[in-house]
Parts: sequence; structure tokens; C-alpha cells
Amino acid sequence: SKQYKKGLLGELILIQQQIQQHEEEARRAAGHFNSGSSQQKRKVSDKDKIDQLQQELLQTQLKYQRMLERLEKENKELRKVVLEKDDKGIHHRKVKKSLIDMYSEVLDILSDYDSSYNTQDHLPRVVVVGDQSAGKTSVLEMIAQARIFPRGSGEMMTRAPVKVTLSEGPHHVGIFKDSSREFDLTKEADLAALRHEIEIRMRKSVKEGQTVSSETISLSVKGPGLQRMVLVDLPGVISTVTSGMAADTKETIFNISRAYMQNPNAIILCIQDGSVDAERSIVTDLVSQMDPQGKRTIFVLTKVDLAEKNLASPSRIQQIIEGRLFPMKALGYFAVVTGKGNVNESIESIKDYEEDFFQNSRLLKTGMLKAHQATTKNLSLAVSDCFWKMVRESVEQQADAFKATRFNLETEWKNNFPRLRELDRHELFEKAKNEILDEVISLSQVTPKHWEESLKKKLWERVSTHVIENIYLPAAQTANSGTFNTTVDIKLKQWTDKQLPNKAVEVAWETLQEEFSRFMTEQKGKDHDDIFDKLKEAVKEESIKRHNWNALAEDSLRVIQHNALEDRSISDKQQWDAAIQFMEETLNTRLNDTLSVIRDMVGPDWKERWMYWLNRTSEQHTRNETKNELEKLLKINEDHTAYLANDEVTTVRKNLEARGVDVDPILIKDTWHQIYRRHFLRTAVDHCNLCRRGFYYYQRHFVDSELECNDVVLFWRIQRMLAITANTLRQQLINTEVRRLEKNVKEVLEDFAESSEKKLQLLTGKRVQLAEDLKKVREIQEKLEAFIAALHQEK
Repeated sequence: SKQYKKGLLGELILIQQQIQQHEEEARRAAGHFNSGSSQQKRKVSDKDKIDQLQQELLQTQLKYQRMLERLEKENKELRKVVLEKDDKGIHHRKVKKSLIDMYSEVLDILSDYDSSYNTQDHLPRVVVVGDQSAGKTSVLEMIAQARIFPRGSGEMMTRAPVKVTLSEGPHHVGIFKDSSREFDLTKEADLAALRHEIEIRMRKSVKEGQTVSSETISLSVKGPGLQRMVLVDLPGVISTVTSGMAADTKETIFNISRAYMQNPNAIILCIQDGSVDAERSIVTDLVSQMDPQGKRTIFVLTKVDLAEKNLASPSRIQQIIEGRLFPMKALGYFAVVTGKGNVNESIESIKDYEEDFFQNSRLLKTGMLKAHQATTKNLSLAVSDCFWKMVRESVEQQADAFKATRFNLETEWKNNFPRLRELDRHELFEKAKNEILDEVISLSQVTPKHWEESLKKKLWERVSTHVIENIYLPAAQTANSGTFNTTVDIKLKQWTDKQLPNKAVEVAWETLQEEFSRFMTEQKGKDHDDIFDKLKEAVKEESIKRHNWNALAEDSLRVIQHNALEDRSISDKQQWDAAIQFMEETLNTRLNDTLSVIRDMVGPDWKERWMYWLNRTSEQHTRNETKNELEKLLKINEDHTAYLANDEVTTVRKNLEARGVDVDPILIKDTWHQIYRRHFLRTAVDHCNLCRRGFYYYQRHFVDSELECNDVVLFWRIQRMLAITANTLRQQLINTEVRRLEKNVKEVLEDFAESSEKKLQLLTGKRVQLAEDLKKVREIQEKLEAFIAALHQEK
């Protein structure tokens, strides 16, 4: 043995030999003590010898443990130096992902793909379960060597599964899966920020009306000396739902725990509080149901310091550790101490306290607890070994299962969509985005002529009723041309000041929306893909919702419209004829509308009644008789005013009563309004024909002429205002509003691109889901194969 005495390795081998020698002497002494009980004196001396040998054995074991820790510490420092050199790129080689990072990445993709956590996912991970406040989170923190979880006094803090991937690295840091921020776990401020972020994520994942969530929060922790593995911390199992909790909280936690534990390759880390009565445990029954043979369960007894202090019979702890007290079975049993109950304790101080406790504990001194069963350090090593053993045994089988799934999905795609590319939701969105942007650009290619014609037509449809009813008809009732022009000027100014600019902007905005909608919804023949219809409609609606017309447009438009309407100078015969045509078309349209109203009032005429067997109602009969009577009145006086005098109403009523028709004065006035309107419009249309030769008299200001065509001038002013307004709005559209709308569309698309929920909501159907599944399964299979290759290389 002299050859091993030099160096630390030699010391370790010598200590191992001493441990074996002490154990053999202790066994012989114990046997000799039991057989030679006849002499009391010899009993005492043998018992002293046994105690002495056991004390020497314990001291040697502790010395061995300390030397191992010293070796490990030196190894950790050396690895840190090497990792830091690689991290700084001193070796100028490409840094590959670690094995555990590759494996964790697969689990993250699986979590997204298989949110229901069904039987497809049988990849190993360490599932940490325990009763509420049993100390499972503290155990996890000791393994991670950082206080990373939110803390509370007796209340439920773990409200959602937290997946923690542990791996080695030069610096002790924590990183969320969906974030680039690194939390420095050696700084208290960063630790507090990390705990706060975990708490926020948990609360966000919990739906309204619920207490816990099944959504997984994914976190990576790197640091020197950490054991590589993936752990999932689950919400603590509860026996009673307390106030403030959802009614189904207990059942939900059970379902989440079962879902994770039913994975046949999951390692169950069962945490039991040693400071409470074992009979109060709920989780042990649950674990024994999921793993009755204990082939993948590791049992951990926490708060052993309190248990040893409070229990009258220490042998009860021995019964638990040996697996004789609970009905459940386990691969291994461990006892740990994770603090003295002070939430502000550091990991280092807890480790020192745990080591001091077990050095002086009766449990180790009396042999009730083996040295390898104590401390979170030994637990961490054992769990990591079990994890990697399970990974090596099952990962290739899982890769084959995903390979088969991929083949089935590819076959289904070929059968259903043989001529289409397999585009997932993101790729489809990008394709739709390009199409939408092309369609928006098409707006800038609309010709000025098309814009102006659309604007002019739509604006006249919007304002024509006001022009006829509120400007033209009231002015036409005046006695002479001077009063007509004055009335028109006043009403046009009021209209321009209060309503016209706003109406024009509304029309322009509606026209832009219609053109935008036309390009967005227009089908491109056989190349049209209806899978984008819902997305395009949502983009269109959101872009329109965000668009606001330039607020200064109305003010500039008002000045232009004022100037246009004040001009009465018709420069040539062509403009005059155009105004007459515009006026005639407008009046004929109104006349046809009036004739239609009268037709509905009086019912079918004799031809319709005779040919189509139609009949009048009693009201239509009354109105028809009233119409005939009023037409006689109008025939007698063709220059009658627009309103009936009271004595005229009475005369008409009496005439009708004489023929046996009982009629109300209001009905007479309503009927007169339409009859007079028809008479006026017919007269105005005839007047248009007379004014066709009136341009010569207009140039002479109708001097020495009985012909007055001021109404033609009014319609020319309106027509010119429409043309100028349409031209101005067209310029605003092309120069400003189309570009602003295009910018809105781009912003909406960017917002939608960042929202997975929007894509999920707007791109739906079997084709999308099948492509999504194919992408995920391929990615999982490829990453699993890469992981397996790296795993074989490490062997």
C-alpha cells in the first residue's frame, strides 16, 4: 500500500480500506459480544469496544466524505477555468450545445406540441411531487444551489409546473426558455427578480376562476458543479380546499400530478415532510398508485432535524428510510435538511447546517441511516444517475415512435393535399403577409380618373337629397330670380360651413375602404387560397379601425368648396349643356322616385287590376280619390304654391264626403305634397328643355328676356363643386391617406406576427394543423436523433 500513499488518490484508497477493516472488526466484536454474555465484566469491555469501533467507523466515513468533497471542489474549480476559457473563445472552436440542453430543447418542443401531455411523450424527466409545504421546492433549490422559487408562509406558492434544466457552466445563471435575459444567481437582486418573474408567469398562466395551471414554465439553470438533469416542480398536493381557492383545485392538482407521473419513464422524486406524522401524508398513496413496484421512485424525507428532535422514537425515522412504514416502494431512500425555517438563509449556510447536523446526528452514529443516504448532495448525485440511466434505456425507443408518427403524418398529407407544399402556420402567415402587402400597393396603382369618378358619384349620392330638398326646392318657390339667387347663396354658405366638408371626408374614407376591401377580397382565379380569407378580413378590419383621416383636411376642403360655390361664371356652351344634362338627370331621378311613391299610395291602376287581378286596399282607394280631387285643383291653378290653404283642404274634404269618401285632413296634405312635387318636377324638366337655348341670354344676364335659367346656374355650381372636391380628395388619397393606410397594414401585420394566439385564431383548418404537426414531429425526431448521436459519443 506504500505505492498509494503519495497523493490524494492514495489517501482515498487507504481510507476505503480502513472503512472496510473497521466494519469487519465491528461485526466480529458484535458477534463475540452476543455469544459471550456469561461474564458481566467482559460484556462491558466488549460493548465499549463496539462503541469505539462504530465511532472510528463514523469518523473514517466523515473523513472520506470530506476528502471527496475536497476533490470535487478542486475538480469544480478546474472545470470552471476550462469552461470560462471556452466561453471566452480562447480555443477558437465552435461551442456545441451540451447534452442536457439538447434534451431539454426536445422537451420544450414536446410541451408546445403536446400540451395535453398524452401518452406520445414518454421521455424521461424528474417529477418532483409532495404534499403542500413538505419542502419539495427547497429540495429543488438545494439541488440547483440557488434560491430561485417564490417563497411564502404556509400558502400555495407553486401554482404551475416549473421545468428546471440543470447543467454545468462557468457562471451560475438562470435563463427562461422564451427570454434572453440572464439572471446572475450569485447576486441577491437578480435572485429576487427571478423569483418575482416566476411568480408573475405563474399568475399569468392561471385562468380566471382557477387556482393552479397546467401550463409549464421552462427555466434553465447553469453553474459550476451542477448535476445535469431535467426536473419538473409540481404544485403541492392538498387534502382540503381552503377559502380563496377554486372548488376544483384539489382535483386539478391530482390530475396534473397523475399526468406527469403516468409517463412510464418519468422518475418520481417523492418528498415527505419528516416533521409531521407519516399518517397525514397524501402524496405517498398517489405515488404508490402510479408506481406500485417503486422501479422509478426516489423517496426523500425532509426536515429530518425537526423529526429527530420531536420524535420520541428515532426508530420511526429508520422505518421510513428503510421503506417499512409507507405502503409505497422506492429505488432509494434519502434524508435531507434544507434549512432552519428562515427564508433568508443562503444555500451555503444551509449546506453547512445540514453537514453539521448529520455529523452529530444519532441517526448516523447508531447506524439507522447510512452515510450515502444523507445530504442533498448525495441525493442530487443519485437522482442524476437514475435520470441518465432512464434516458439511455428509453430515448431510442421514443425516437422510433416519433419516426413512425412522422411517416403516418406524411402519408396523410400526400393523400389529402398532394399538390400543396407543407407550410406551417408561420410560413402561411408570411405568405399571406406578402400577398396583403402586394394588394395594398395596388391601391397606389388606381388611376386618378377612377378615384375622381368614384368620389364624385358617391359624394353626389350622399348630398343630392340635401341639395334638392333643402336648397333647390325652397329657392324655387320664391317669386323672382333675385330672391332665388339670394336664397341659394345663403343656403349654400350655411351648408358649406356646417356639413359639406365633413360629408366629403366621410365619402372619401368610405371610398378608400371600398377600394381596399375590393383588393383584399378579390379572388385571383384558380390561384386563390381561401385559407387566408379570415386573416385578410381581420387585417382589413384592424387597419381600417386604426386609420384616422387627416384632421386638417376638412378646413382646407371648406375653403376650396366655398370658392367653388361662389363662382357663377359659366365660360362656354359646353359647360352650360353639361349643367342642363346634370340637372335634367337629377330631376328625372327625383320624378321617378315621386311617381313610385304615388304608385304605392294609390295602388294599381286599371290596367294592372285588369291584367294581373290586383286590387286596391281601402286606404289606397281613399288616397286615389284624394289624388284625383287634388289634380283637379292643380289643373285649375298650375301656379299654385307648394302648400294648401286651410279653406282648400276643407273644400277637398267636403267634395270627397259628397262622393262617400271619409278622409282625414292630414292624409289630404300628405297626398298633396306628392302630387305637387310631381307637378313641380315635371315643370322643372320641361324648363330644362327651354333652357337648352338659354346660354345666349345667360351671357346677357337675361336682360330683355322672359327666359330665366338661374336653376341651371345652381346645378352648374353644384356640379363644379363636386368636380373640384373629388379632385382635392383624390390628391389627399394618393399623396397621404393611401400611404398612411399602407403603414397601418404593415403595423397590424407586425403585431399579428408577434401574436401566436392571433395566428392560431386566424389560420385554421385540417391543412394548417397537419402541417404544424408534421413540422413539430420532424423537429422532435431530428433533435432526438442528434441527441442520441451525442449521447453515444459521450459513452
